[in-house]
Amino acid sequence: MYQAKAYGVDSKSSPFEAREIPRREVTDRDVQIEIQYCGICHSDLHQARDEWNSVMPTVYPCIPGHEIVGKVTKVGSGVSTFKVGDTVGVGCMVDSDHECPMCKSGLEQFSPKTAFTYNSPDKHGTAPVTYGGYSESVVVDERFVLRVPENLELSGAAPLLCAGITTYSPLKRANVGPGMKVGIVGLGGLGHMGVKIAKAMGAHVVVFTTSPSKVDDAKRLGADEVILSKDPEQMAAHQGTFNFILDCVSAKHDINMYLGMLALEGELTLVGAPEEPLEVSSFALLFGRKRLSGSLIGGIAETQEMLDFCGKHNLVADVEVIKPSEINEAYERLLKSDVKYRFSIDMSTL
Repeated sequence: MYQAKAYGVDSKSSPFEAREIPRREVTDRDVQIEIQYCGICHSDLHQARDEWNSVMPTVYPCIPGHEIVGKVTKVGSGVSTFKVGDTVGVGCMVDSDHECPMCKSGLEQFSPKTAFTYNSPDKHGTAPVTYGGYSESVVVDERFVLRVPENLELSGAAPLLCAGITTYSPLKRANVGPGMKVGIVGLGGLGHMGVKIAKAMGAHVVVFTTSPSKVDDAKRLGADEVILSKDPEQMAAHQGTFNFILDCVSAKHDINMYLGMLALEGELTLVGAPEEPLEVSSFALLFGRKRLSGSLIGGIAETQEMLDFCGKHNLVADVEVIKPSEINEAYERLLKSDVKYRFSIDMSTL
């Protein structure tokens, strides 16, 4: 066991502060990674402030971070996939049972034994729970380490490990491609990656936003059209024309309005996680044989597929790079949606 520098919180009302945390020495299957950048996800804020207490209560101290990129510094004797010096990433998961039907199907995120990158029971006993990427290093089972394409700029590649796979997976599952009209609801950390990926897949991409100030930026990111969702005329002009809509909004909103935008047998997939339940009209689904679904990140193989896709198309997140000492300010700005479109922490300054 060794001590690593990190940033974390001691309670839901505590500020982030520098500290040291225990990390295990590498076992036969482990990879030790020097973290260069870690993205800040909105779920980090929810967990740090214990806002998901009824579903995933936070154990303190909490060290968030599941959008990790860095360099391999040490490998276990049984590791064959990676070597010292490789550029790698770690996403939302660091372990699972490897034997259940979900794991064998490449859907580790749904395994009841999956260990998330932070705030999950630590089976190695290094700490009560796993500690995430707001740290200078991490040790992870090689089966949950991902290869990052060398052409990708690392501060922007870090958010791909959550925002990238969260949007790629449902778009891929819906067979998004040329000839399809795809809507992206919300232009934030998730939505802006949804635009980039759907456009790279060849779809006609339309952004729904409540903010006129985001119209030009949506087009810069690749949107073919932008609809101001508060404008009834604009919404009516596109009624019933979308093959697929990706809903990235994490606040309560009228989902029936967007179901009405779907064409026959169209699908709307939720990737945002509003704290309050959304009301769904059965008639919004019945008329048009429409589908409403949800999606949670992606399995390890699919996450690697997403990274390779982003490498091929040179896709990274738009980020604002900050120092670890600026995390508290970043969280306050995140609450105000004052970032385009993801914070990426430069861990070399830790």
